[in-house]
Amino acid sequence: MNRFLLAALLGLLAGSARAQTTVRLTSIPAATPAGATLYLAGTVNNWTPNSAAHAFSRNPDGTYQLTLPATVTGTIEFKFTRGSWATVEADAQFNDIGNRRYTIGSGPATVELQVAAWKDQGNGGGNCQSTALQPNVQVLSTAFQMPQLGRTRRIWVYLPNDYATAPAKRYPVLYMHDGQNVFDACTSFSGEWGVDETLSQLQQQGLDATSSIVVAVDNGGADRLNELSPWNNPQYGGGQGDQYVDFLAQTLKPYIDQQYRTLTGREYTGIAGSSMGGLISTYAALKYPQVYGRVGVFSPAFWFAQQPLFQYLRQHPANPATRFYFVSGTQESQTMVPLMQAMRDSLARGGVPAANLSFNTKADGQHAEWFWKREFSAAYQWLMQPTVVTNARTSRSALAFSAYPNPAKDRLTLQLPAATREARVEVLDLSGRTVLRDKLKAGATLDVSRLAKGQYLLRVTAGREQGTQALVKE
Repeated sequence: MNRFLLAALLGLLAGSARAQTTVRLTSIPAATPAGATLYLAGTVNNWTPNSAAHAFSRNPDGTYQLTLPATVTGTIEFKFTRGSWATVEADAQFNDIGNRRYTIGSGPATVELQVAAWKDQGNGGGNCQSTALQPNVQVLSTAFQMPQLGRTRRIWVYLPNDYATAPAKRYPVLYMHDGQNVFDACTSFSGEWGVDETLSQLQQQGLDATSSIVVAVDNGGADRLNELSPWNNPQYGGGQGDQYVDFLAQTLKPYIDQQYRTLTGREYTGIAGSSMGGLISTYAALKYPQVYGRVGVFSPAFWFAQQPLFQYLRQHPANPATRFYFVSGTQESQTMVPLMQAMRDSLARGGVPAANLSFNTKADGQHAEWFWKREFSAAYQWLMQPTVVTNARTSRSALAFSAYPNPAKDRLTLQLPAATREARVEVLDLSGRTVLRDKLKAGATLDVSRLAKGQYLLRVTAGREQGTQALVKE
């Protein structure tokens, strides 16, 4: 019996060995630094650019080789890097290239490929011509403090075309992740989204409703997976997503609202991202339902934390007034569309009406920046449509107000639309009890000095318009 078991085991091991695929790089750029480590980054490792498990070994003949585990099957997408997205492969003219694709068969195989160039070596090694639209796009800081994570990060800000010429106007704000890829091809690792060009063109077409400030946060490089999931994936990491979304809501948003002319209510605050950015955007809307009212979910990596995410949703239903826009390609992965649909259905069961859920699948869609760039305009225009605030008794249009500073210590300043002279202001505690009520004119202040320190909900009503936002009392 033991001999038969041993034979069966050896057969299984031999089958596993036969199923493995080897990727061999037969040619790399002559300018590749001596001693550089090359990596494969793709769907096999959630696009980690420096995964030690996917590093190539150098052969005596100068070629590079990586054997993928037998567990890797089906169609994979990937690129080659020297350890970061700044050093990703490019074409011979140093332009971004699309994802490589390969379908792994049932038997052993060796795939021979070549790297034409490294992106960071183009134009003399770093003199890339920025594509960020000027003067709309600014780098707010190259080292913005993230106290919740003990790190710093580059933050980008896009300002609408008329921001400088309309000093009385206030704007919605959209927060986005993976800021390197949002505005500038020179900082992107696989092409940019072109958000700045898209929004400026929409404004030039007279679509003033699309005028928004966009705040983009660079990803954390090696910390990206950790920051973009609140839960740990045993294989890939994660677990710092709570601190990351706390940073967005408690540190970055208050700063942006203080420094720029923003509409601070949840009805005018959005969050969007792709892949892991789609996962963390969904989570942020669930954890901070009084901060975000619009959520753009592009090709979400729900698989990364499937069970805890859906459990969290059951325990923390979304605000019914939140608008969710989902989009992905039908062939991105076996779980992409089913999990995205499951999220849409779970939100609906939790009370989000069909009018606030837009579900879109594209036959040609890929897990790539070019696809998200193409889909951004439609997603943005749907998300930024005028919203209706509905409760058990009545429906109201969203009120375009601003209330600051937040956190507030003694007084809270209220800004109202030009045609609105007065509004009813209410402060509610977390149980829904009204603890402060007043009527204020535009530009007036609300005395909050007697409120206990903590978290509240601010509700502002003017006629048939109403808006809400989270309020923190210091």
